[in-house]
Amino acid sequence: MFFSQYYLDCLSQASYLIADETTGQAVVVDPRRDVSEYLADARARGFTVVGVINTHFHADFVAGHLEMADETGAWIGYGRRAETEYPIRKLAEGERIALGDVVLEVMETPGHTPESISVLVYEHAADPVPYGVLTGDALFVGDVGRPDLLASSGVTAEELGAMLHHSVQHKLMGLPDEVRIFPAHGAGSACGKNLSTEKQSTIGAQRATNYACAPMSREEFVALVTAGQSTAPGYFAYDAELNRRDRARYDLTAARPLALADFAGLRERGAVVVDARDPQDFAAGHFRGALNVPADGRFAEQAGTVLDPAAELVVMAPQNREEEIVTRLARIGFDRVAGYLRSPDDALAALADQVTPAGRVTVAQLRAALEGEAPPVVVDVRGEDEREANGVVPGAVHIALAELPGRLTELPTDRPLVVHCAGGHRSSIAAGLLRHHGFTDVSDLLGGYTAWALAEDGAAAAG
Repeated sequence: MFFSQYYLDCLSQASYLIADETTGQAVVVDPRRDVSEYLADARARGFTVVGVINTHFHADFVAGHLEMADETGAWIGYGRRAETEYPIRKLAEGERIALGDVVLEVMETPGHTPESISVLVYEHAADPVPYGVLTGDALFVGDVGRPDLLASSGVTAEELGAMLHHSVQHKLMGLPDEVRIFPAHGAGSACGKNLSTEKQSTIGAQRATNYACAPMSREEFVALVTAGQSTAPGYFAYDAELNRRDRARYDLTAARPLALADFAGLRERGAVVVDARDPQDFAAGHFRGALNVPADGRFAEQAGTVLDPAAELVVMAPQNREEEIVTRLARIGFDRVAGYLRSPDDALAALADQVTPAGRVTVAQLRAALEGEAPPVVVDVRGEDEREANGVVPGAVHIALAELPGRLTELPTDRPLVVHCAGGHRSSIAAGLLRHHGFTDVSDLLGGYTAWALAEDGAAAAG
């Protein structure tokens, strides 16, 4: 058996290539949209990809099933409850897919979504215990998939939570302790709240350590797994629907390098500049109205939080990372990229009349402003768990970054705003979003709440 995990750090997303080395038949599970790595590995080993399985309709990325099928002729498999615009193979409980002596077996594990499945992997068809199980978003290392993402689609978190209770507590925990688990996501994913940095585990280890795998009633389980979930990024519903549709295929060549005149013309016609540079570089000078989503971070998720998938985009990235940024946008279905700038510094210099700095304040400056006659409104864009664990700036308005696009009207337009997160990354994104939507006096706090807390500790020690 050949078994390989592919892990994408930006999205905390895992996909898999499984093959029988004797027959050369292979299946890819939960592929991302840029499928060249799977195809190259399959070709290098003489494998023929005969099937592509998605464990469910993913919400946090656009899966690469259509690209894989176009390239290989493979069938596309989903759980039997799935309905799509393209032809699929509906996979039911207990169905076995023989690649040779290597066998995959379908286990229906609804709860994160109604059509969710897990895939048991047998190294040999006659093995009494599977080598492992690909759990999709049903069971993670340290957590389970959140059951609240489909509330807008008429399925309640309680209904899905009850399904998930049965899937996890009875079906997956019914497997032997030695079975390895291979989830679809790891730490950082918004598909759960307590995911581990470990990329694989065992049923036995999860039985012993995972809070959601301890024996409990359905009511206790639902209350536990639905509590404390962060707000899902705005693009999740868009991607979940896109994964059902017969959408456009991934095409990196669709975006092109832009001449300055073309770039200026696109901006005049309303294209949004996605500035993926470091917050410090963005603050030193950026094109008015640009949105700062730094490349070195959870770029795709954060871009999907603040950008409109219907908007035409222009990419301004760190030098020689333009195509990387276009690819990372495509992974979440943001395909309307008109082009990118090859040399950001040259563009900023040539169009200096369209460039502005971003306001930034130190802790000392914020303290002084808060004691003044017209104090600013402090906007805290951290998650609630961070606030509870670390503390707050007194009087700050709390709007998590994922909620900010939908809550802009709650903030005043006639007072200065100072935005902060933990360290300054998310606050630069949030401040750029506010400026883009017409807020004129916006700064972000240098060093974020970490700097504020250090100053508080220093003042207390001095006192």
